Order: sequence, then C-alpha cells, then structure tokens
Amino acid sequence: MINNASEIGLIGLAVMGQNLALNIADHGFKISVYNRTFEKTSRFLESNNQVENLLGFSELKDFVDSLRHPRKIIIMVQAGKATDAVIDSLIPLLEKEDIIIDGGNAKWTDSITREQKLNELGFHFVGSGVSGGEEGARFGPSLMPGCSHKAWDEIKDIWYAISAKVDPVNGKPLEGAKPGEPVEGGVSCTAYIGSDGAGHYVKMVHNGIEYGDMQMICESYHILSQIGGMEPHEIGEIFDEWNGGMLDSFLVEITADILKQKDPSTGKAFVDVVLDAAGQKGTGKWTSVNALDMGVPAPTVAEAVFARCLSAVKEERVEASKILPEVEVNQISESLPELIDSVRDALYCSKICSYAQGFQLMREAQKEYDWELNFGEIAQIWRGGCIIRAAFLQKITEAYERNPNL
Repeated sequence: MINNASEIGLIGLAVMGQNLALNIADHGFKISVYNRTFEKTSRFLESNNQVENLLGFSELKDFVDSLRHPRKIIIMVQAGKATDAVIDSLIPLLEKEDIIIDGGNAKWTDSITREQKLNELGFHFVGSGVSGGEEGARFGPSLMPGCSHKAWDEIKDIWYAISAKVDPVNGKPLEGAKPGEPVEGGVSCTAYIGSDGAGHYVKMVHNGIEYGDMQMICESYHILSQIGGMEPHEIGEIFDEWNGGMLDSFLVEITADILKQKDPSTGKAFVDVVLDAAGQKGTGKWTSVNALDMGVPAPTVAEAVFARCLSAVKEERVEASKILPEVEVNQISESLPELIDSVRDALYCSKICSYAQGFQLMREAQKEYDWELNFGEIAQIWRGGCIIRAAFLQKITEAYERNPNL
C-alpha cells in the first residue's frame, strides 16, 4: 500500500460516477478513480485538474493498491452482468474485510446474491441505492445502503458527508451547493437501511412511487387542459401555486417550469410538440411485479407502468385515432376555480394513497427478508436529494415517530 492512501475508490466514470467522485472529493476525502478505458479517466482528470483529493489509475491493481485498508470501492457501472464482471475482476486483488459498494440501479435480489457470495470469501458488500440523478450525485443524493453493520460503520462518515442535507426544523432541502463548496450542516439524507438487498429494495420502491407521482401529475394536467380548457403556461402557473403549499415537491416544481417552456422552432408550448412516448428503466415494473408476488395492492404504481407501456406504442395509437371517433369533452371554464381546487385536493389524496402503498410494500418485504426497516427514517432520507423529495414526507416521518407500527 502506498503512503497517503486514498480513503475510497470508484470504478466507472460515466456521468453518475464522475459526479459522485467529485462530490466525495469536495468533502475532503481522497478518492482514487478507475475506468475500463483509461482515455475516459484521463479526460476526467484533465477537465478537473483543479480538484484536490482526486487520483486516477490506468491499471486496476494500482488502483486497488492505492486504497487505505479496509479498502472501500464504489462500483458505478451498468447494472447486471457488467457489475458482476467488475466484482469478479476485483476479488483476486482484495484482502479480507475489504468492502465492495454497488451504487448502480441493481435489483435487490442481485444484491442479496452478491452479498452472500462476497461474505463467503471474507469480503463485505454494500448495495447502496443512489437517488437524485446526475445533479444529486454531484451535490448531494439520497443514499440508501443495505449492508452489515460492520460495513456501515466503515462507510457512514463518507455517506453522511456526501448525501443531501435538509433543514432540521422544517425538513426542506438545503440548497446552494457549488463545485468545491458543498452545503454544510443540516440533517443528512442517508441512514442504515438494513442488511444485504434492503438498500436497493427501498430504492426500487422509491422509484415505483416516483412513477406513480409522475403519472398523477400527468393526469392532473390532462384534466385541467381538457376539461378546464387551460393552456400549458396557465397550468404551469397553477402548479407553481401548488408548489408553494401542501404539494411542495421537486416533481411539481419542475413540471411547472416545463409547462412554461416554448419550442423555439414552432413557438408552441414545448409540451405540445415533444414526442408523447415515455421510456422506462425497469424499476417500476420490478415494484409492480413484486407487489403482485407478495399480494400487496399497489395499483398506483402498476397503472403508472401500464400508462408508460401504452405511451410507447405510438404507431398503434396513431392508427387507432384514425378509426375510433373522437370523444367530445365538455369544458367547464365557468367553474374553473372549483375544478382547480378539486384537482389539487385529488392529487394530494392520491399521493397519500400512493405512498401508503409503497410503505406497505416495504413492510411486507421486511417480513419476507427478515429486515429491520425504520420507515420514519426512510421517509426522512427521501426529503432531500431524491426525485420524490417533497414537504409531504415530513408528515410521514412525524407519523412514524408517533406510531412506528403504522
């Protein structure tokens, strides 16, 4: 081991890996980075040559040897076979008690398998959900680690430092982080989740709730547009108002902004010209299938997944529109204020139902996999950094503090 060893290493320098590495370096931790192709590592180091605490390596062995014991290595590559290939390449280079951390979008059952395999070899495994996208990875994600308590003790100082922060009083995200100037203070949006696959399971449920949230927002827009006769920018203003109240959330905020955008080529509202076909990465489907497997009703997530599937069959929808008669919609602009209030209340009520479904699913999984999940803490770490961050989560945290057995 070289002198002045790095405190942690990271493999995989796609955007998420790069941003997470810079986040770690910004918080004063020395980090070694490695990518399968050194050209990408070289470009990353060159474009961030002003960043302290950042070391790059062309050889995997040199990368591993640069790390302080017990070694802590984050893998940020494509989930599935690519992750297993990286793990297999690391095993001959590691020593007992070293820690491999999968920060990818892994299926929780894969994390359980990997943890068992590595434990048998004397290593530790952490399956850590990372939520917040590229921006979150750079300036503070919500982190959901599933691992042994021993592994958590080794990584928790770094996880607490690099995660998103929220105000300890009102639970709102602390903003203003810049490159080299991370947000200090506040409550960290990470906590020990549970053993083996618990972290990636909770991340999966988070994504399932996110699918539901997005679909409910879409349907709210559709009602205001088709029945209320409102223009996109007008609905954007309404969403702005909602975001200042009980529907304060990241998704409502960015939807309001999107609805006000115009397409520079046509001058039309951007939402009216963008292709109406949604993709998906699979976590919503995993959530829905798992809910069916365990007999937990999660219709909001399932219908949101089906809505995406329906949107993806664009050609069939276009053909159907030529055959089926258009349904006449009666607009009710004369009672528009009442409609707006009703849609707002329906959206809030739907959010309550959607989150209740997600938390019930986690409760059943806890029994199935013998995890000890702290649901109030899970709601707490979702308040900042992640896609479903919302003021609403503060109420869930408080509810579980009053009654952990909800």
